[in-house]
Amino acid sequence: MKHLYLNLKRFDVPVEFGGVNRIAPVADWGKYIVEHTQEGLKHYDPNQVEFVQYFPEAHILGAVSARCENSPVQVGAQGVYRMDTAVGGNFGAFTTNRPASIVKAMGCTSAIIGHCEERNDKAGILAEAGVTDTAAVNRLLNQEIRLAIGQGLNVLYCIGEKSEEQAHWEQVLGDQLSIGLEGVDTSKVVIAYEPIWSIGPGKTPADKPYITKIARFVKERTGGLPVVYGGGLKVDNAEMLASIDEIDGGLIALTRFQGEIGFYPDEFAQIAAAYFAAKEEIL
Repeated sequence: MKHLYLNLKRFDVPVEFGGVNRIAPVADWGKYIVEHTQEGLKHYDPNQVEFVQYFPEAHILGAVSARCENSPVQVGAQGVYRMDTAVGGNFGAFTTNRPASIVKAMGCTSAIIGHCEERNDKAGILAEAGVTDTAAVNRLLNQEIRLAIGQGLNVLYCIGEKSEEQAHWEQVLGDQLSIGLEGVDTSKVVIAYEPIWSIGPGKTPADKPYITKIARFVKERTGGLPVVYGGGLKVDNAEMLASIDEIDGGLIALTRFQGEIGFYPDEFAQIAAAYFAAKEEIL
């Protein structure tokens, strides 16, 4: 099974508000993306590849409602809260937070947890309280993963090392895996590897030997869990990533990095085609 994920971050923010959304009115944005991607993905064998798109909460219902019969697109949420509703317990006192129960009720099948942007946010909050123990972030993420899976959701769990952590990457990634996945039903988990040190303008992308080394390490530590490249699957790196046996897919975000930067459904289809063209057995 190969896995192609789409993290839509906050690409819904219109250009006039400082964002990159040029494709649809905000009210229709989630629906628009599903409608303009699902048809082009139908020719892939659903027994061989899955497609999950992670939306901001405001767009989940529109995205779910736009799914056609036998749509290849699954809708996911950008994380869940570390506590949840329960019969006889907390019935919804979660102002500003997103419990796994509502994610499931809205029609999602998956949640992305541990993305480097989420890790940075949690670390920043903890630092304000004087806590610099990185294990604390992993423990919080573990709570989220457990609750997501408890509600029947699959989890894309992101791990990765920063530039200052490269010298001891095995310890960093090993802790993210061992603490983050402690007590977890890992049959519901796919790992996304983000080489944080290589992501962003002007940075040198991780190369094939490095990505292969990390993917092998993750599989060894997790008993063979699927590993996707979380540093941005693009047309430019699709063939290289497809050639790595230990990599089981990729995570797409922006599709255009120059000019009118943003996410565009037709370019998403081109990235998927480039990756799977190199995986001829899937076509």
